[in-house]
Amino acid sequence: MSTAISTATAPWLALRAPADAAARSVELAAAFAALLPSGPVELHDVGAGTGGMTRWLAPRLGGPQRWVLHDGDVGILEHLDLRSVVDDAGRPVSVRTVVGHLGEFGPEGFRGAAGVTASALLDVLTRGEAERLVAACIDARVPALLALSVTGEVVLGPPDAADAALGEAFNDHQRRDADGRRMLGPDAVTVLAALFADAGWHVRRECTPWRLGPADAAMLGEWLDGWVGAAVEQRPELGVDAGAYLDRRRAQLADGALHVIVHHEDVLAWPR
Repeated sequence: MSTAISTATAPWLALRAPADAAARSVELAAAFAALLPSGPVELHDVGAGTGGMTRWLAPRLGGPQRWVLHDGDVGILEHLDLRSVVDDAGRPVSVRTVVGHLGEFGPEGFRGAAGVTASALLDVLTRGEAERLVAACIDARVPALLALSVTGEVVLGPPDAADAALGEAFNDHQRRDADGRRMLGPDAVTVLAALFADAGWHVRRECTPWRLGPADAAMLGEWLDGWVGAAVEQRPELGVDAGAYLDRRRAQLADGALHVIVHHEDVLAWPR
């Protein structure tokens, strides 16, 4: 199997970046920083996309830092811009990229690293890919900070009678079998946490929701279209009423009345 790590587009990652930054757990980032040795340190970010995790986390960590950014999408890595990223002492970080696939990810992948990170990745993994990721962390005995995995809980306001059915269908879509890959979807954090715990590691979890409102109109509109679109793809019978639902929600968005909480979790795992 040769499964691309990246599943997002650069424009979507740019839209969601402010919400991601506001949601990430500062407490778990500080705990991760405390687990790292004194510099220099090498850090691996899996499913790096356009480098959002590095931009947010590097200034919170000591250095000097060398980042290894893994992604399966050559095109998305072309949108990396980390030239202004510095560590907590203001020193620039060094970066190299690795184009790789989770199906080819060996247990020795993180040897020599001081820590491993990922963001918005776990829910698109299969169980086998999750097991390989955990095995590589355990082999290298490095802490892992894995951020912003969806939990399946979405709260829209004002409420609408169609919310529950769309939410259930979206969660089923997240767990679908796509080209022979059954993704973990909303179960991802629970599965990863259990894999680490079964290996005798410490695990901490923190709720890290997006809280979206009128100030996030552009992102909220894109999220809404994607959320409903995935739900209808999973359960085509919902398409009969989806157009009217989107009309209602878009009108609320235009009036500044739509608010959405999209629940995520961050997880930190480290060896005993």
